[in-house]
Amino acid sequence: MKPVRKKLSHDTPFWVTGVFPECFFITVCCRPRGKNQLATHSTWNGIWETVENRNDRGIWHCRLLLAMPDHLHALILFEGEKRMVDVMKDWKRWTARTLKIDWQDGFFDHRLRNQDSAMQKRDYILQNPVRAELAATPEGWPYWAHW
Repeated sequence: MKPVRKKLSHDTPFWVTGVFPECFFITVCCRPRGKNQLATHSTWNGIWETVENRNDRGIWHCRLLLAMPDHLHALILFEGEKRMVDVMKDWKRWTARTLKIDWQDGFFDHRLRNQDSAMQKRDYILQNPVRAELAATPEGWPYWAHW
């Protein structure tokens, strides 16, 4: 019997207020896990272009993006009027149709509450290909970008 995944709300809690947009650590996984759908030059270029386009249009501001073969991690500030869950759903739908990526349902998000947390997540993201023994150093992995 498959484990049942708990559906979590991606809405910012009502008690979170502030002048600046919140930064989130985002993980999006492919289906099936273990199959390389993202770590190719053509797919990465398409992902990078759509992230850059959404940055330019103010839909979000992606600070860091790294694609592994079957998932990606990002640090994103959601700046527009749309809810994060709707922005991510639109992006996944577009990349699935255009780049033929088979995404798992949903995504994982974690709101970063301070600079230390953001730096820890940044280091975690950059070390991901090193931990997976896909690159000797973060700089040696070609499928990442920062803004």
